[in-house]
Order: sequence, then C-alpha cells, then structure tokens
Amino acid sequence: MPLESPLAESLYQGVNTLENFDIGIIGGGPAGYTAAFSAAKQGKKVVLFEKDFLGGVCLNRGCIPTKTILHSSELYRQSLKSADFGVNIENVSIDYNKVIERKNVVIERLRKGLELAFKNLKIQVVNSEAKILSKNEIEANGEIYNCGQIICAVGSSPRVVKGLEFDHEFLLSSDDVLELKKLPKGILIIGSGAIGIEWARIFNNFGVDTTVVELASNLLPLADIDVSKRVERIFKTEGIKFYTASTVDKIEDKKIFLSNGDVVEPEIVLVAVGRKPNETEKIEGVKYIGDAAGEIQLAHYAIKQAYEEIEKIPFRKDLTPSVVYGSPEIAWVGKREQDLAPEEYKKSSVLVSSLGKAQCDGETEGFIKLLVQKDKIVGAHIVSSEASALLEQILIAMQFGISAESLKEVCFPHPTYSEGIFESLFRMK
Repeated sequence: MPLESPLAESLYQGVNTLENFDIGIIGGGPAGYTAAFSAAKQGKKVVLFEKDFLGGVCLNRGCIPTKTILHSSELYRQSLKSADFGVNIENVSIDYNKVIERKNVVIERLRKGLELAFKNLKIQVVNSEAKILSKNEIEANGEIYNCGQIICAVGSSPRVVKGLEFDHEFLLSSDDVLELKKLPKGILIIGSGAIGIEWARIFNNFGVDTTVVELASNLLPLADIDVSKRVERIFKTEGIKFYTASTVDKIEDKKIFLSNGDVVEPEIVLVAVGRKPNETEKIEGVKYIGDAAGEIQLAHYAIKQAYEEIEKIPFRKDLTPSVVYGSPEIAWVGKREQDLAPEEYKKSSVLVSSLGKAQCDGETEGFIKLLVQKDKIVGAHIVSSEASALLEQILIAMQFGISAESLKEVCFPHPTYSEGIFESLFRMK
C-alpha cells in the first residue's frame, strides 16, 4: 500500500504489517459493533479496535448505567407511595452501594453478551488504541492492519466549559457521577438536556436536594414548548428547584454564584452541558459514524448510521426520535409547534389523566400532542408513562406517510395509554 503522508511514513517504522481485512472499525460502541456485526454476517473479514470496553459510552458510561440507577430510584419513590395503592411497606431505605453494584452487574452482563457475539461471528477484536494511517491502514500495538474499508466510530466525551472544568470531586462530569459511592445531601445540575433532566429525577427520587440551572429560557430547550412547560410544572410539583435564563458567574469556596444574583451551596455539581465528539484526524476515504460524526448524538442514530453504511438501508434523519427517561417519560419526534406558523398546521392534545389505564396505574401526569399538516402527522410530543413506546407507533405512521384520517381505521386496545393516540386523532383542530 502506498503511504499517503509523512505521519504514516514515520509510524510505519518499527511496525509489522499483518493480514488483510475487508473492514477495520475503530470504536466498539453502538455504531462500531453494529457495523461489525452487520459486515460479518455478510461474510466479510472484520477487525475491530477498542481501547476501553466493548459497548462504548452507551453501555459503559451512558444510557444503560443511567437507566439502571434511574430504575432503582423510581422503585424507591414508588415504595414510599405504596400505601396509596393499599400496599404497606415499612422501613423503606436506600442502600446506594447495592444500587451501584446492580448497575455494574447489568453492564457486565450486557458486555459479555457483546463479547460472545463477536466470538460467534469470528470478528477479531484488538484491545488497543488505534491510529488511522491512511484510508486503508490502521496501526495498533506496533502492527499495521490493511483494510479495504475503515470506519471510525470513536464516540464522544463530556463537554468542558470554561470556568466549569471538571475536578472530579466537586465539579463532576456525567462519567464521574456514575461512580459516586454515596448520595450527596444536595446537588446542582448545570444543563437541562436529557442528561441533566434524568439525573435531576434520579437524585430527587432518592431524596437529594436538587437544583437545575439552564441557560435557555425553558427547561429541556430542544423539546416542544408545551413539553418544556410541562417539565417545569412537574419539577415544581416534585420539589426540584430550577433556574432558567441563568448561568454560573463564579464559584468561590464551593458557593455557586448565579447570574440572577442567587447563591447555591450544593455538596457537588454535575456539569451536564452535552458531549463533544472525541478528537481524531479526519482522513479522506474513511467513514465517520456515531458520535464521532458530529451529528445527532444518540445510540439509535448511531446504529442506523451503521446499517446505512453496511446494509445500504437509508433512514430519515429528520425522524430521529428523542426520549428522556423517568416518570413520566418524555418523547418527541418531528416538528415543534414553536417552529410552525399558526396557519400551517392543525393540532390535538389529549391529557393522560383522561385515560382509564393511567388512572388504574396512578400515572396521570402528561399529555399526547400531535401536529398535522395536509392530513399527515409531522410532529408528536408526549409526556406520559410508556411515552417511548407510544412515540414509535406514531413514528411508523410518519415514516410511511400514513394519513391521520387513515389511522382512525386502526383498532387500539383498551385500556391502554395508546388509546390517547386514537382519541387525539378525533380532536384535531
């Protein structure tokens, strides 16, 4: 293979050239392992490089551990309210060490499943940092791997903000907070995206004094305005304090001075202002997917990118769903009401409290909101128990252009939360 740069030439010295592979993949997260599995099932010879653990951010430091801890927090909160359902539980308490132990067990179980899949598909895994030398060469452990195609899926890291640099003791990243040994008495969360909202719910469920600071004028600023307002109402009801249109001016002696003049004194601070793609030199001819692509940083988006690259199955990026977990779930896809002119659309909104299943479950908070243009659903915004599952029903209709009028022909089971979709179709105005 001809060398394409002085960098490649310098790295070539002292290394051995190994066998050829059809595809070389750097990064073992959702984008990387999906691409590897898909290519291997096509009979391609695949090598994957992962310097840390298989599963990437999602499995090891993101989606899975966060939702595992969130579930424990919700069980605790539900236990405190069990008497309302005629179930008396005495001496309910939290063993946070066991919460973390369970989180680690879940991660390990899923990781072993991935490792077995790699073994069964005969995918070579190299546990090492890797360097792309050219569009066909990867260097790792002093050896060069020749690859017909290279996919780079190196993931992302917590974003660092000037003045809020992580010290991993008082100022924590979303990685750090997963390793807490005990619950703090009070926490300040900076940022109210999915990470900030979910951790606010976790700590509040566990009885921690929780405060959120958001730069935008509403919490969860990427959501539909009605969703943002409902989240704010829920936070007020649950005792989560929050500041919008506010920033941190300075930090002195663990006192947080806000731009609105207030001072907060938490035990710890979680800086949850998003993630940035891990830095890597962009090389022409190499495919970058997942968080490394710098597009939508969601595991399901990364998985679809991998299938698009390997299986050539296209997908509509504008119909990538968003979900914020907790009780109630928050989910949306498509256009937001604040982005549309009043004469451009029709809408409907059904309160979850009107649904029989919600009353049975005691999960009455939220709504199902649909936006329609020319009889096609163009936006769905849900705050409800099972919102993620409800959204997928609507998303299928949106994906395949099924009209709102045609959906009325579908028989929805009773009693379910999905009835709210059916009812909303008849309330469109």
